[in-house]
Amino acid sequence: MVQLKPLIALLFSLCLLIPWIFAKSTDVHYCNKKANYAVKVSGVEITPFPISRGKETTFSIAASSDRAFSGGKLTIDVSYFGFHVHGETHDLCGKTACPVSVGNFVISHSQSLPGITPPGSYTLKMSMVDENKKQLTCITFNFSIGLTASETLASS
Repeated sequence: MVQLKPLIALLFSLCLLIPWIFAKSTDVHYCNKKANYAVKVSGVEITPFPISRGKETTFSIAASSDRAFSGGKLTIDVSYFGFHVHGETHDLCGKTACPVSVGNFVISHSQSLPGITPPGSYTLKMSMVDENKKQLTCITFNFSIGLTASETLASS
């Protein structure tokens, strides 16, 4: 007869591990540590994790604002081993619901990385300005792309 307790414990353990396999939170740093940004970022979640070349990756940025704003721009710059390799600017309202009220909100950006994306360490810098071009926040975070998915996971 099969014992149910070990089987239940195994299934419970797998349920706890699944989010860690498909998503990863990463450390966030402010561009200017002395600045008092109106938007505070509490974390970035990368899904799926590890990042795979040629597949869509979503960066979900959890933030809170101490003031309301009705729109703005989101600028993303990516560096590879310190060299700028990609930049883009988006309408903020295309990445989150506008107007943004005081309190918590999420910015979501999805990107398909070309199959020829080289493996290595990358830094993403995200800057956000309001409709009057006043800076709301500026953050950086690192991520890695390996030769294979297992190499990316091992490097984090």
